[in-house]
Amino acid sequence: MDPDASLLLLCFWTWWALGFGPSWVCCPAPTQPHSIKIEGDITLGGLFPVHSRGPAGVPCGEVKKEKGIHRMEAMLYALDQINSDPYLLPNMTLGARILDTCSRDTYALEQSLTFVQALIQKDTSDVRCSNGEPPIIAKPERVVAVMGPRPVLSPSWWPTSFASLL
Repeated sequence: MDPDASLLLLCFWTWWALGFGPSWVCCPAPTQPHSIKIEGDITLGGLFPVHSRGPAGVPCGEVKKEKGIHRMEAMLYALDQINSDPYLLPNMTLGARILDTCSRDTYALEQSLTFVQALIQKDTSDVRCSNGEPPIIAKPERVVAVMGPRPVLSPSWWPTSFASLL
């Protein structure tokens, strides 16, 4: 395996294992499991079924190596190719925020709400940190486009409900 590819794969698994989420400077914030964030001037979203459905009460199950991981790797590869070509987007880089749907339409819809967080005004008037100060909330980046999801059963409400969020 190419050393650069090995490093990229190691970084990918580290990002995936650590997750990311909105950051509260003085108060602890919940992390967002099953996600990847790559910084860039323009952020693209990705929703992929990286895991299968989990058992009752657990959203995610086993890793789907074929259909889930490959789709996500295709997006990461495309971003890498575009960002490494100085003629395609000069002086600009594409970033990504990739979320796992866990092969569940309802979980995918829940995950997709993170893409619209940048458009929502947060009311922190009644939230206080342990030192009495109001929290400082880092505003999430605005996602300009989303790749995926491709639901297994393709329910009729899916395109309308997901598109209306964005």
